[in-house]
Amino acid sequence: MEAYCVKCKTKRVMRNPQPVFTERAQAATRGECTECGTTLFRMGLTPAHAGMTPPPAKPAAPRKPKVSKDGRTRKAPPRRGTNRLVIVESPAKARTVGKFLGSAYRVRASVGHVRDLLRSQLSVDVENDFEPRYRVPKEKAQVVKELQGEVKNAAEVYLATDPDREGEAIAWHLIEAAKIDEDQARRVVFHEITRDAIEQAFSHPRAIDMQLVNAQQARRILDRLVGYKISPILWDKVRSRLSAGRVQSVALRLVVEREREIQAFVPVEYWSIEAELAKEETRRQKKRPSFIAKLWRINGQEVDLKTESDTVKIVDDLENATYTVARVDKRERRRNPSPPFTTSTMQQEASRRLGFTARRTMGVAQGLYEGVDIGPEGTVGLITYMRTDSTNVAEVAQREAREFIGGKYGQHFMPPQPPVYKTRAKGAQEAHEAIRPTSVFRTPEAMKPYLERDQFRLYEIIWKRFVASQMAAAIMDVTTVDIDARPAHRPDGELPTYLFRATGSIIKFPGFLVLYEEAREEGEGPAEEGEGKILPPLTVGEILDLIRLIPEQHFTQPPPRYSEATLVKALEEYGIGRPSTYAPIISTIQQRGYVERVDRRLFPTELGFTVNDLLVAHFPEIVDVGFTAQMESNLDLIASGEREWVPVLREFYDPFAVTVTRAEANMPKVEMAPEYTGETCEKCGSPMIVKVGRYGRFVACSNFPACRNAKAYQIKTGAICPECGGDLVEKKTRRNRVFYGCANYPTCNFATWQKPLAQPCPACGGLLTQASKDTAKCIRCGEVVPLEALEAVEVAQA
Repeated sequence: MEAYCVKCKTKRVMRNPQPVFTERAQAATRGECTECGTTLFRMGLTPAHAGMTPPPAKPAAPRKPKVSKDGRTRKAPPRRGTNRLVIVESPAKARTVGKFLGSAYRVRASVGHVRDLLRSQLSVDVENDFEPRYRVPKEKAQVVKELQGEVKNAAEVYLATDPDREGEAIAWHLIEAAKIDEDQARRVVFHEITRDAIEQAFSHPRAIDMQLVNAQQARRILDRLVGYKISPILWDKVRSRLSAGRVQSVALRLVVEREREIQAFVPVEYWSIEAELAKEETRRQKKRPSFIAKLWRINGQEVDLKTESDTVKIVDDLENATYTVARVDKRERRRNPSPPFTTSTMQQEASRRLGFTARRTMGVAQGLYEGVDIGPEGTVGLITYMRTDSTNVAEVAQREAREFIGGKYGQHFMPPQPPVYKTRAKGAQEAHEAIRPTSVFRTPEAMKPYLERDQFRLYEIIWKRFVASQMAAAIMDVTTVDIDARPAHRPDGELPTYLFRATGSIIKFPGFLVLYEEAREEGEGPAEEGEGKILPPLTVGEILDLIRLIPEQHFTQPPPRYSEATLVKALEEYGIGRPSTYAPIISTIQQRGYVERVDRRLFPTELGFTVNDLLVAHFPEIVDVGFTAQMESNLDLIASGEREWVPVLREFYDPFAVTVTRAEANMPKVEMAPEYTGETCEKCGSPMIVKVGRYGRFVACSNFPACRNAKAYQIKTGAICPECGGDLVEKKTRRNRVFYGCANYPTCNFATWQKPLAQPCPACGGLLTQASKDTAKCIRCGEVVPLEALEAVEVAQA
């Protein structure tokens, strides 16, 4: 029998279990922890209770009347029912939790936050210790009213909101809005929605952690102060419906500065020389096995070839050189698995491997966490809480993973001890867990029939990443060969020494690679030098034949533009934002029109450049990476109780208020040039321009207000609909997934998930869609065409 040990903070086997009854005649079992000796206690009837007679239930002691400071007796609290009420955030989570708790509990959903700052005003009294003014939004009034009715009939109210600062704040707001008495409220926290986790959480309720609440309040107030003080200045100086934010503006600055690095980059020419070599004994073979070695040193110095003329001289030397194996180094290299996912790494991997945006990743993960109906088991949460920056793993999950690995792959695929991963994120909440499956025995293949496509794809990489993280390291046999090349002669009499190097590696023991390997950004090389290259057996002093020399021109490359994955990685490395904020940050800078996502890369728009430059010039501290990271550290100190939230806000606000006043007076007014669409208005003939409204971009007549013609903004692909000849435009589903459809919808229903190309199929003239990063496919004849060939045709036509 197992029970939860408060000292070990996990379930332990109970030693010397003894059946007992509580004072209220309820059956239970008492024992000791096998690890630390702490007394364990577990409620419930067991076979050991058979034949035992429960004692008479002891009546509850009468409640003493509360006496106020002036000696007067307070009114008795109102009589309540015997119901147990549980409040969670979402209806999906309510259904899953309710299934595990049974009929003894009533589970209700708050549908997110029930109180917030007023939208129409600052709602923060900066003169009175930043006291926030909260209200129940109109759309939540009915929800709160129903919760108040449920609370009146409940003896206990369990607040089972998410296990992070925002969840703690929601629980506190629920107490205030639903009028939950202090003696009613019970805070329960679980990181996975499974029967064991919920039973454990409800057996150990606690009070609201006001340190976490204050840290979240401070974050909310900070963001409100920055947004509501700076955004009106942008409305006045640039245009309406713009916004600035404490973190979003720093993210925008990173994107803009990277773009400027790329624009200012001057490519520098350099050359490399490789030699294709083969063993002498293979001369008679038609297809001689060969390998590539790269010129590594010249006269003991690193190779630095800057011009073609320098390269040609060396190639002339090497054409008639003798190639001799100088050194053969063989060694083993261990390659350890990546840790299980955090929010940041999950978003990065989903972007690289699945093409998901950060927002889409979190939406799918939310569904997996809150629960999926998996047939015989009913509805159960498939993954642990998905907003975390910790790589910790519960002992019970490690034991389960080792059991699975040993059973499927064998004992040699398990490390001697369960691995422990150190969290890299600044201010990580180590009490949390990494993102993992709630049970490794729910394999992706077993869950596939119950999951939607996106759910299955994300669950698969979460499951594989976690299981691989608990497996043994891969062992690589790495061979490095140095080859001397000595020219036979040279006109000037000098005979320099050339050193070539070849590296190859093969997998000696696959370890975790048998299951999973982390994806890499486009353009990144292999994780290990020489990975996948096999060198022939070579001995020192062996003479090799030169097959050919490969001189190649290169140019230095600018830093790559941010993708959503690399931007999240940068924010995490700088200590900016937290797991719950990455996706909203990236979504906001795109929704405001500051950044566009093209082919998975983030490009700042003209508006983005303008807003960033104004903020950098007039609010340098607010958009400073170091300053923003320090504010995040201060919020962490509030959460840990090391600092009070009001002084932190005061330290920030006093100089900030001075900066705002100065910016209002000194920031110049900027006239943004209109963005013309190339179309003319059907009503008055004026040019159509792109505008930004409450719901995003739209196209309107430039002759406004005389002409009020307007229509939806469409991103044209340049391709023609194969069914009606209309324009094919980019569209989005309700879940923000991009697809391409005919602009004449609903008259024409043609649509495709693959990006259509403007060039027609060279074989039949049909519509080409991008099948991969290198190829296109015709939807009419099925012809596969390399994209390079299409680009060559486009250049020739130009």
